[in-house]
Amino acid sequence: MKYLITIIGPTAIGKTSLSIALAQQFQCEIISCDSRQFFKEMRIGTAVPSPNELAGAPHHFIQNKSIFENYTVGDFEKEAIAKLNELHLTNDFVILVGGSGLYVDAILKGFDSFPDIDTSVRKEVNTAYEKLGITYLQEQLKQLDPVYFEKINLENPQTLQNPQRMMRFVEVCIGTGLPYSSFLNQTKNNRDFTPIIIGLEAERSVMYDRINQRVDIMLNEGLLAEAKELYPHKELNALQTVGYRELFRYFDGHDSLEFAIEEIKKNTRRFSKRQLTWFKRTENAKWFDYLTDRKEIIDHIKSFITHNS
Repeated sequence: MKYLITIIGPTAIGKTSLSIALAQQFQCEIISCDSRQFFKEMRIGTAVPSPNELAGAPHHFIQNKSIFENYTVGDFEKEAIAKLNELHLTNDFVILVGGSGLYVDAILKGFDSFPDIDTSVRKEVNTAYEKLGITYLQEQLKQLDPVYFEKINLENPQTLQNPQRMMRFVEVCIGTGLPYSSFLNQTKNNRDFTPIIIGLEAERSVMYDRINQRVDIMLNEGLLAEAKELYPHKELNALQTVGYRELFRYFDGHDSLEFAIEEIKKNTRRFSKRQLTWFKRTENAKWFDYLTDRKEIIDHIKSFITHNS
């Protein structure tokens, strides 16, 4: 039987450290599914594992793309499953680690299948958005798929402010003549592995302290200079993320540096809360406090294997 030991949890909780320890224990390789760490131009602000950490076990999908490439969760699913199948040819174990819930789900469950959309539709929607703004996309989705619009509004309202996601919803509706929601929750792809899902968590105050400390460390390591180098490309989709967006506003003269730093900490704390909410829905996950002795986690994995063999 092939196993995918999957480590989930909020940012700054210790997933990287645990993944390396487990990779060494089970003598296997690591697939990263942190969507912020795919890009080679972003290192400090995305908390890419250090050279020492990367040397601790073979890693895949870290800094393997450019911010100038259009890379979707569907692209990641195809590439990661191919790599996973390749690794499973010679090893019963692979580690999956990362804080991007959508990307974890794409590997564990498969992704909903959508038909190809004509590029002319994509351009039309993009042009309309550039002229009319996010309100146009919101109104279009509300009209073309009112059920899905209400679902987002209730469960994940910040998505309504995300132009990339909203353009995708609208282009599918227009390009197929069907509601976006009609393509969701179809039969998922079968997977040739058994997941063993480990969640890491901590008291909220501890999580928030760890996040604040991590941001301070990033600044000491040169986050400001990294963001300044990326500033000319600030409109790229890959850079619409916490840690860079706030500093871009500082460079634009909208905020002071002190305010920008506090905003990074605040927005990262909010991000971690959303991560935890998403991951807590994961079926069959076993949750551990982040300070749990590694041996206890390893024993749980071995016990799972014994009971499923």
